Amino acid sequence: MSLPRRLTAEALGTAFLLMTVIGSGIMGERLSQGNAAIALLANSIATGCALYILILVFGPVSGAHFNPAVTLGMALDKRIGWRDALAYIIVQVMAAFAGVAVAHLMFGEDLFTASVKIRTGGAQWLGEFVATFGLVTVIWGCVRQNITAVPAAVACYITAAYWFTSSTSFANPAVTLARAYSNSFAGIRPEDAPAFILAQLAGAAAALLAVRFWSPQ
Repeated sequence: MSLPRRLTAEALGTAFLLMTVIGSGIMGERLSQGNAAIALLANSIATGCALYILILVFGPVSGAHFNPAVTLGMALDKRIGWRDALAYIIVQVMAAFAGVAVAHLMFGEDLFTASVKIRTGGAQWLGEFVATFGLVTVIWGCVRQNITAVPAAVACYITAAYWFTSSTSFANPAVTLARAYSNSFAGIRPEDAPAFILAQLAGAAAALLAVRFWSPQ
């Protein structure tokens, strides 16, 4: 598949992922009347369902990474060239911001607004490490063992990780950057984003090492 087609798939998939995360967060918060548990339930179910569909549709085209941490792992595992990986990551970040903008427009919000939602501290950084470690382990475990149910596996894991991690499982550097400019239920303060991203990259690296150990090719 040509690189422009793969990048288009990555852009559409990442943008729709962010539309889902932000849009369902706004809708859930508006309808839940202050009940954060119901808002999170709506947010997690919508995200899991969207991930399943997006990976199913775009996986055969681009691999459906939608995540710089996944793309870096694929490059380290020599499943994608470094030049293509850089293009993937640039497109993912740009598309993530585009998805946030569209979600805001659909709900009558400003195009971008820096979030004031505090997400910081060792507990949440550990949550992001665990969330990303689990996500990458699920993906590589499926890939290395030729398990074809990747869309369902990733969707189920992320839906669960919304609830069992203290950070509500961002597990994606592009998503984290974009969510920093959404002052909504799914937002994160811009100053809190770098630590989340470092935790995500550390979790992804640890997962890749772990999977190579227990599931060598």
